[in-house]
Order: sequence, then C-alpha cells, then structure tokens
Amino acid sequence: MQKMQNFNKQLTGRFFGKAFVLVLLLALLAPVSGVQAADDEVKIGSLMAMSGALASYGPPINRGVLLAAKHINEAGGVLGKKVKIVTRDSKTDPTSGVDAAKKLVNVDGVTAFVGALSSGVSMPVAESVSIPNKVVQISPSSTTPQLSGLKDDDYVFRTVPGDKLQGVIIGQLALDLGYEKLSFLYVNNDYGKGLTDAAGAWFEDQGGEILAKVPYEKGKASYRGELQEATKKNPDVLVLIGYPENGANILRQSISGGYINEFIFPDGMKAPELIDNVGAQYLNGTYGTSPGSKDTPSAATFKETYTEEYGSTPPKPFMTNAYDAAAVISLAMKKAGSSDSEAIRDNLRFVANPPGEKVYAGVEGFKKAFQLLEEGKDINYQGAGGSVDFNADGDVVSPIEVWQVQDGEIKTVRIEDIAIKDGRFVPAKTVEE
Repeated sequence: MQKMQNFNKQLTGRFFGKAFVLVLLLALLAPVSGVQAADDEVKIGSLMAMSGALASYGPPINRGVLLAAKHINEAGGVLGKKVKIVTRDSKTDPTSGVDAAKKLVNVDGVTAFVGALSSGVSMPVAESVSIPNKVVQISPSSTTPQLSGLKDDDYVFRTVPGDKLQGVIIGQLALDLGYEKLSFLYVNNDYGKGLTDAAGAWFEDQGGEILAKVPYEKGKASYRGELQEATKKNPDVLVLIGYPENGANILRQSISGGYINEFIFPDGMKAPELIDNVGAQYLNGTYGTSPGSKDTPSAATFKETYTEEYGSTPPKPFMTNAYDAAAVISLAMKKAGSSDSEAIRDNLRFVANPPGEKVYAGVEGFKKAFQLLEEGKDINYQGAGGSVDFNADGDVVSPIEVWQVQDGEIKTVRIEDIAIKDGRFVPAKTVEE
C-alpha cells in the first residue's frame, strides 16, 4: 500500500511538473503574440454617451469617429499602422465617464481620445484623467465656457464652438423673432448654465428683458414646479436648454398644463425623436440653434460617404465634429511621426491651422495630406464641421446654424457667421449692419 501511495505521489508530481512547464511556456509566448498584434495598429479612444440622457446622440456621433478612421486607413493609415477606435460608454454621467476614461488610458493604452459629449462629463474627465495623465482629449460637442479656462497644459481641445458663440445667436434669434421678454429653463450642469448665461447676456445687452433663469434636474417625473417658476411673469418665449430625454417630458407638461407653448431650442434639443415624442403639431414653427457648417468640400464628402456607409443622411449634430477630432489626431500623429500624446498635442495646430496648405476630409483628401506631410510641409485641415483652427485655449470658431421644425422635420433656415468685436463674440450680421 505504501509503495502504491509513493507511486501515485511521483506520478502526480510529474504530471503537475509538466503542466507547470507547459503553462510557463504559454505565458512566455502570449505576450509576444499580443505585441505583434498591437504593432499592426494605433489606438484612438472614443468616449461616447452610449447610454443615459444622451443615448440617442452617442451611437451616431461615434459613427463619425469610425468613419474618419476608415478614411484614414483607406488612405494608408498612420505610422505604418491601421487606426483602431476603442469606444467606451460615459453613460452621460460624470462618475461613469471618469471611470471609462481611466480605462481608455490605463487599460486600452490610448494616448488621445475623442469625447466626452456633455460638458458635465468632459470637465471632470479632463480634470481627473486627461490633465494628470497628460493625454490629449478633444471633445466634439462640449460647449461650456469653463472648458476654455482649464489649466490643462494644452492637452484639452474641442472641435465644436463654445457656448459663447451659440449663446449670442440664441439671444439674437429671440430678438429677430420679435420677442422682448424671455425666460430660461435649463438642465443644471455646466452646459445648461453656460449657454443660459451667454444667451441671456447678449439678449439683455441688446435691450431684451430676462424674467427668469430656472435650473432643472434630470430624471424627474414632474417639472411643473420649475415651469411655474419660469413662466409666472408671462415671458414671450421659453428657452429650453437640455436634452431630449427630459426635454420631451417638460414640453408635454408645459403644453398640456397651459404654462407656455412658445419655445426656442439649442443644439441639445435638436433631435427627431423629440418631435415624435411631443408631437409635430405642437412644435411646428419652433426655432433652434446648433453649431453648423457651410457647404464645403469636407462637409459634402462627409455627407456623401456617411450616407453610403450607413444608408441614411447624418441624423445628428456633432457627427462632423467627431469626425474632425479623430482626423486631426491622426494627422498630428503623422506629422509628429509618433503616437506619443505630447507629440500629438504639439502638432495639432500644425495640421489644422493656417498658413499650411488646405486639405479636406475623405480618402483622397487624407492621401494628399499625408503626401504633403511626408514632404515636410504644413497642412491646414478644413473640417467637415467647420474651421478647426485651434486658438490658445484649444477652441475653434465655427458658424452657428439656425434651424426650424417644419412639417415635423428639422430644417436648416440659415447659417450665421460669428465675428469678434471689441474682444467679444458677436453675430457677424450685427457688424455688417
């Protein structure tokens, strides 16, 4: 019996010894395989609101990022590699957004990312992740003025104009429509407050009267108290600054409760599903604003190629801005000859600002851009969403679209240019007049 036990121990030892050697060999081989796969690609992160209050925006805006990567890759890729987009969900929530951004940096190993969407997520992500980790962050849709004032060591950018630009157009639009008194009902975050203050300041400066500025919290069942406070002095119009998920609820309660039925919307409310959920008969004729772009070669290419790729015209704002963010990150890598974050940061303006030669979106546009960069020349990328001329704060100046709900559909009415007069943003037409 004792001999049998000794034999079993020896057999077991040999078995586990061989198993240990096999596991060790596999462990040694595994990293080599992983490195080889990683050598074939360069990663760019995409921090999108795939769920939460901006869930209707996240997936289509992310398609703008994916389309840019596709065009870059078809033009030859960067650094001899294919661009791979790694997408993580911010859930339209600051805590979740910071967690997702940390995973992009620490787990996925990205050195630059596009996002976040909402200002209320982009700000904490910048302060907790991008700035301390020295990783380039380019938001395609965060418009709060606070983003401009960050002490970010030049790592935080955006390809969308800030609220100071859209705000003056909202204020001017109200005046153009003949409104003399208005109230604001805004989502209680950086986006809502920043845009409210910017629009209110312009409206008051031009002689209009602000009756109320009322914040609201997301996710409530009833907003009758906020509506009562915002409309008790009988404004001519209510500027509702928020997102479709809660915005539809507010609008239904306002209309059914007899509070007010005259509205102006910003970019966050520019959504077909808002019209479906409230009813076109109640919103037809309503005006709104959004960052816009003029008919340029890049804008036309984006619209055409997006329609070919996804079977429909681009449904949301900021998709072009997301495309541009991924594009300039890739072009900066090409210019720098490196995917290092500091190198990307230091070359963004050399690929997107004057006096470089103008290049455009799309496969052929990127091929030309790559050729010029290989020849040692600077380029000036003309974005699908407008100018991508970054200033010292990482901001851009782009036109603002004025749109209207017509027969249940969102239609562009005009594109408003922005000018700078006496150190402040103003509607260009007020300078011309």
